[in-house]
Amino acid sequence: MPHIAKIIIYPIKSLDGVAVDRATVLSGGALQYDRELAIIDDHGKFVNAKRQEKIHLVRSQFDLENRIVTLSSPNHAPQVFHLDKERQQMAAWFSDFFGFHVQLQENLEMGFPDDLNSTGPTVVSTATLAAVAAWFEEDIEQIRRRFRTNIEIDDTPAFWEDRLFAEEKSEIYSFWLGDVQFEGTYPCQRCPVPTRDALTGEVYPNFPKIFVNKRSTNLPDWAVTSQFTHFYRLSVNTRIPPSEAGKMLQIGNIVALRNPKSLN
Repeated sequence: MPHIAKIIIYPIKSLDGVAVDRATVLSGGALQYDRELAIIDDHGKFVNAKRQEKIHLVRSQFDLENRIVTLSSPNHAPQVFHLDKERQQMAAWFSDFFGFHVQLQENLEMGFPDDLNSTGPTVVSTATLAAVAAWFEEDIEQIRRRFRTNIEIDDTPAFWEDRLFAEEKSEIYSFWLGDVQFEGTYPCQRCPVPTRDALTGEVYPNFPKIFVNKRSTNLPDWAVTSQFTHFYRLSVNTRIPPSEAGKMLQIGNIVALRNPKSLN
């Protein structure tokens, strides 16, 4: 049966993720700790991988239970910070790394999602990531890092997630992971970030062109094609209704769709 195989949280927006066994749904529809912190410049803009390729060189290791992060870069030895008690020290570290002043902002209700209309976690099939890895002759972990999805579903074919949204963008498609209701909205439109090596920032030549060609020719029969205005899309954006706040997602949760017959 299709089930949750992996949950990845990104505690600081644009930095490394951390795999967890379970995650609590917040009132804003996000998962607890996911993108709860963001790096902001003095103009109030995000300092993220879309705007600062250099951020790919930052390594971050998280101990969420103890609220600890270890930051490092090629020019910075590993340094340990408390995520709550040492925000100013962390901001100083990032300011030194980027060469301009930044600060950290926090949002404990829904984090800092890219899509404010679909604030829930992104969902993808593990088989999808494996297929894309084969297109580019890369390790699946590199593809996982490039596309930064939150929830992976296993025991499904590649691009299985293309059935998790409705014919119209204004509509929703309900599905459940365990006892948590999700609303699938549309296939996730991708930015320049996946074109770069997640560890070095090096650009893969013609990545978007190759991806679009492969994606369009490998679109499954069950895909809702009306939502593909272009094919530089991967994974599904979601919303989680306020009624689900406080519920827990965990590895092994079974997937149930609006139409159970479409599981196979």
